[in-house]
Amino acid sequence: MARSYGHKFLLELSQNDNTLLGVQLARLCVDANLPAAYVARALQVSPMTVYKWFRGMGVRENKRKTVEVFMDLVRQDMQDGLLPAANAASAKEYIRNMIGA
Repeated sequence: MARSYGHKFLLELSQNDNTLLGVQLARLCVDANLPAAYVARALQVSPMTVYKWFRGMGVRENKRKTVEVFMDLVRQDMQDGLLPAANAASAKEYIRNMIGA
């Protein structure tokens, strides 16, 4: 079961540099209610990697485009009213539909 974002993480996120791609990804995922474990599956990385990005660690060049495309899709789905996910189950289903699994 995916965990929701904790108060400590959200506080840290509010203080992180928004110019960093990983921090932008984190804020978007929080707004869309997409747990890091599911985001990791969509981006084909480990949940630990996603959390490192969320906390400001650089996104490697070979993943940058994938992250940017993922973010564009999530933003569009937010505009279209498909997100934020109502709960962990709907977030999981959203990611499953996105990656075709």
